[in-house]
Amino acid sequence: MRQNHELIFQFSIFIFFMSPIDVETRVEKAKTLFRMGYNCSQAVFAACADYYGLSDKDLALRLSASFGRGMGGMNKTCGACSAMFMIEGLRSGSALPGDKEGKMRNYSKVRQLADIFRAQFGSTTCATLLASGKVPCIEMVGETVRMILTAKLQ
Repeated sequence: MRQNHELIFQFSIFIFFMSPIDVETRVEKAKTLFRMGYNCSQAVFAACADYYGLSDKDLALRLSASFGRGMGGMNKTCGACSAMFMIEGLRSGSALPGDKEGKMRNYSKVRQLADIFRAQFGSTTCATLLASGKVPCIEMVGETVRMILTAKLQ
């Protein structure tokens, strides 16, 4: 247990001393990844994961691979939106077993992000977003990165 607390402390110090993030650079990074052929979830997650402590790009791409096109191509929750939730997990998720308060804080932030996403795009469902045709996926990828990096959550 002591080892877990030490890791959390070290990660907290890392977060405290991180340099300010360049949002527009991350937005462009996500769009570039999408243009290269990575799916929406991979583009969003890989563009931000290193800032929150996951520096292994290959791992970030593999972790997020299954969420593209609405959860494995099933047109359910948008992959960009899912990646945003995963980034929030890196940012505020608890790594301690039985940490109900930590889970609830994280779930609250995920719901807030879902509300922000829904307000901007009209839905969190891939099928609905694609059918509306209002926002091309590449723009949604970029805006989702901007959202996760600039959202002021309670």
